[in-house]
Amino acid sequence: MISAITAEDLCRRIKPYYPQLDADIISRAYEFCKTSHEGQTRSSGEPYYTHPVEVAAILADMHLDPSTIVTALLHDVVEDTGVTLEQIEDQFSLEIANLVDGVTKLTQMEMQSDNKQAENFRKLVMAMSNDIRVLLVKLADRTHNMRTIFAITKAEKRERIAQETLSIFAPLAERIGLSSFQNELEDISFQVLHEKPRESIQSRLEYLTASAKDMIEQIKSELQEHLARCGVNCQVTGRTKTLYSIWRKTQSKKVDMEELSDVMAFRIIVDDIPTCYQALGLLHTHYQTVMGRFKDYISTPKTNQYQSLHTTIIGPYKKKIEIQIRTEAMHRFAEDGVAAHWRYKTGKTQINPSDIKGFNWLNDLRDMLNQAETPEEFLENTQLEMYRDQVFCFTPKGRLIALPRNATAIDFAYAVHSDIGNTCVGVRINGKHRQLATVLSNGDQVEIITSSDAIPNAEWEDFMATGRARSALRRFIRIKKEAEFSRLGRALLEKDSRKHNLKLSDEMLEPCLIGFEAETVQHLYALVGEGTVNTMRILQKLVPELRPIIKPSKSTTKQQNVALEIKGLVPGMAVHNGNCCYPLPGERIVGIITTGKGITVHRVDCSVLEKFNNMPELWLDIEWDKEGSAHVSGRLIVVLLNEPGSLASITMLISQYDGNISNIHLLERSSDFFRFQLDVEVTHIKHLNAILAAMRSNKFVESVEREKL
Repeated sequence: MISAITAEDLCRRIKPYYPQLDADIISRAYEFCKTSHEGQTRSSGEPYYTHPVEVAAILADMHLDPSTIVTALLHDVVEDTGVTLEQIEDQFSLEIANLVDGVTKLTQMEMQSDNKQAENFRKLVMAMSNDIRVLLVKLADRTHNMRTIFAITKAEKRERIAQETLSIFAPLAERIGLSSFQNELEDISFQVLHEKPRESIQSRLEYLTASAKDMIEQIKSELQEHLARCGVNCQVTGRTKTLYSIWRKTQSKKVDMEELSDVMAFRIIVDDIPTCYQALGLLHTHYQTVMGRFKDYISTPKTNQYQSLHTTIIGPYKKKIEIQIRTEAMHRFAEDGVAAHWRYKTGKTQINPSDIKGFNWLNDLRDMLNQAETPEEFLENTQLEMYRDQVFCFTPKGRLIALPRNATAIDFAYAVHSDIGNTCVGVRINGKHRQLATVLSNGDQVEIITSSDAIPNAEWEDFMATGRARSALRRFIRIKKEAEFSRLGRALLEKDSRKHNLKLSDEMLEPCLIGFEAETVQHLYALVGEGTVNTMRILQKLVPELRPIIKPSKSTTKQQNVALEIKGLVPGMAVHNGNCCYPLPGERIVGIITTGKGITVHRVDCSVLEKFNNMPELWLDIEWDKEGSAHVSGRLIVVLLNEPGSLASITMLISQYDGNISNIHLLERSSDFFRFQLDVEVTHIKHLNAILAAMRSNKFVESVEREKL
């Protein structure tokens, strides 16, 4: 769909806050943009020019000056077309050409050029410190790209862009106080990278806020009335926390979303700073406070100059309530950050970044840059302080790699590529040889040393911090073991076949694959090598003369019968379900007379039956009694997201379908998921299938299958 925003629309958005707007410059920039990008399309199929137009509209809605709006319209013409900066300066102005140049440099860094990471970071700081509007345009550009990210068909590309957004652009937005950009960038990235956890949190959030709707209104009214009685003029509002911030809290503190304070905070807007402290004192006098939860960001603002008083009280309904107290000016800055300084003000349309307190951190970086002898020294000094929630490192070519805290060099290797991790033999961190178990710090340059002859060590898992690295390592080791077992199994089988003057070939073994549940001949060799399949069983299948004559054994042991309703059983003999295949009513079954156990019931496709192929005297023709209604256990293997409430949702679901959990056994657990064995009592295979279908549609369930041997 072609953008509905025209040049006239942009002018109508700008004129209310910039009455003396020269509409001609907006119209010329609009047409210049459209002509320059002619023939180019986006992933969605839309004409490319619609993207810079949308970016310009975002900045116009923020009431930014016309030069910034024009820069937004032109921000991709140098990078993507044949337009030069000289042409932009000639047709518009030097100011706009410099702004476009700054955005272009940020784009080149974003595309991960081959320059060293220190030089890239130097460009980033220089572009921002020369004019912060460069970053505002880039953030608006990234915001619109994220809004349309699902037009990109390749999931891997979407995930890369989302991870880059979380690692770089959302922290930058937070650093300059643009909470609106920060929240939107984090939320869309969260949706791309962790869709199921986001849906789970959103569902829980909607439930908590809906069920507490009346309570929320009562809390707002009581707070406002109490302060009004004490002479404080204020406005009280409720604010729902963002899904991403809730998720990060549940991850870092391992807590569930149960309390109102987990998902909502209340804001009190007052007239001036003295009234902020007056309101705080009145609340602390009237309500019980929660120790350790008071923060004064008015006397000591955050680095981005955010100001508010934060406190937590035990308020109405005996609920913990998070409260922020601020003035209207503080509130506007909390929403728009440094962008508020670029809003048009009568008589002052140009602002020097050094005049704005919020730029102190940026000025410090620029001073450090000027004092450093090399870009590398500058990077070492700054240590990327703005990225405190992740470890932010670089390859020697400047590629940015974001890892969780406590990640090690081996995590870095696997993050670059699984082949790099699997062939890793050493690491140089900031030019010095280090151990692979070394924990990485922000700003480290990491060079992984590889060897084509190297193989990974299983002990690496002890100091890995990422699931990606662990999964890749386990997969390699599993494949390596299978290869070793395959070589051993082949040798054993060839050795035993020679004893019987039999010359084996892969073609001869192919008919045996189904009987031994092997996918390939190499897999069959591996089963022999690991001891799962005996060589004589294979040889007997190939050469019938090798099969021994086996007399039926007599069962003399009485066992207590399981309450199975089956036709065709031998009277007086114990009977039980096979714990290899867990047959259920409605499935085709067969009975096997087992020494000392009576009759074992198997599904007809159970792999265990293979060893009874030459013992027909032990087989019983049986079937389920269609009139029966006994509960029989089926065994499931479930992989569940490691999220609050996930296991509870599964147990409730099974109960809703009249199933009963008779046993649960944890097989594996990680930070992302846990895998467990679940025995569920049902009346029929259709009963179990209904439960399986419901579980597979549950947002917490990664996978669920019946266990098979």
